[in-house]
Amino acid sequence: MRTFSSTLVRQLAITRQRLVGQRPSPDAAGILEIVRDLGCLQLDPISAVARSHRLVLWSRIGNYDLAELDQLLWTDRTLFEYWAHAASIVLTEDYPIHRRLMQRYATGEATTARDQRFRIWLTENESLRRHLLGELRRNGPLPARAFEDKAQAEWHSTGWTSGRNVSQMLDYLWTKGQIMVAGRSGLQKLWDLSERCLPDWTPRETWPHREVVYRAAQKSLKALGIATPKQIEQHFIRGRYDDLAKTLRDLEKAGRIERVQIAEEGSIWPGDWYVHTADAPLLDQLSAGEFDASRTTLLSPFDNLICDRARTQRLFNFDFTIEIYVPAHKRQYGYYVLPILRGDRLIGRIDPQMNREQGRLTINAVYAEPDAPLTRAAARSIRSAIEDLAMFLGANEIAYGKRIPDGWQRDLLR
Repeated sequence: MRTFSSTLVRQLAITRQRLVGQRPSPDAAGILEIVRDLGCLQLDPISAVARSHRLVLWSRIGNYDLAELDQLLWTDRTLFEYWAHAASIVLTEDYPIHRRLMQRYATGEATTARDQRFRIWLTENESLRRHLLGELRRNGPLPARAFEDKAQAEWHSTGWTSGRNVSQMLDYLWTKGQIMVAGRSGLQKLWDLSERCLPDWTPRETWPHREVVYRAAQKSLKALGIATPKQIEQHFIRGRYDDLAKTLRDLEKAGRIERVQIAEEGSIWPGDWYVHTADAPLLDQLSAGEFDASRTTLLSPFDNLICDRARTQRLFNFDFTIEIYVPAHKRQYGYYVLPILRGDRLIGRIDPQMNREQGRLTINAVYAEPDAPLTRAAARSIRSAIEDLAMFLGANEIAYGKRIPDGWQRDLLR
């Protein structure tokens, strides 16, 4: 069993996440290249800075035209919105992987009280389901507000979905693969029948579950670099890796993955760690010291590199909690904080807010990690990353708050 340093694990993860090295072209081909490597781009409606999926692409490509992403989603249909490790943008070429959830959703035995209530609600609202599909067939694409609520039974929950019968049924039909997001008007989804959205070349074969897990586990591991079974399970199609242990044994036996050890300061990290054998050339390069640590960039709080908080803590010694839903007076860092990635370390975070009407990007605060380099070179690289972000957002002004680490103030405020 080969042994690698924790530094190499970080460097491989950053490399496989396309956050180092030559940037892809800032066009549709480059965006598609990035999504192929990452597997998915998580969607989130909050746009205090920009929508998360747009930031994830910017961190890897730099300034690009949002119309290129729209082209892939709504014209070429090489990408579509579906559930990966959260609501995400995924590849149409991966349709057979996602089709497994479409076929299995809300079928079989209901194992929880919530599932049982949901099945009963679906049965009682068969007329609502037929109504939505009929309206889409006649008039789609349509936003949710265009549908009349013809529910026979009210959906009750303790969350925001309570009473939202149309939204609940649309979500069901989406997860079942019967309807898709055909476009967007701002944040508003436009729904249509999947048969009218999917391109003719969409791979529609049905894979057995073993094949789905076999392929998805490899996509997850490649996106992560080196990972444990739990980390693989948390990535890409989170929670849908039935019998992952057997799949990993099969992949190891087939020579597609390799079990490795991770060493840090003389001790071995616990657990089983795997790497895909296709990454052998990258491992050789990184082991030879071929890692370009010159890039500094900012990460969305939902970035694929840090979406698994426990893994982020282990790899980067970086404690990251999204404070969006924390009351303002209890937040430690801010509402929509972007971690700072410099080389192979997360060295700090910024608390930004974009005012689109005034064209101003405000950096409310800048924070440094305890081991961050408080040097002028680090400060200049952070300022450059912030200026690049401002350009991407279309800001014509950057305003800084008073909270900036002493070693970085001179160059950030120049």
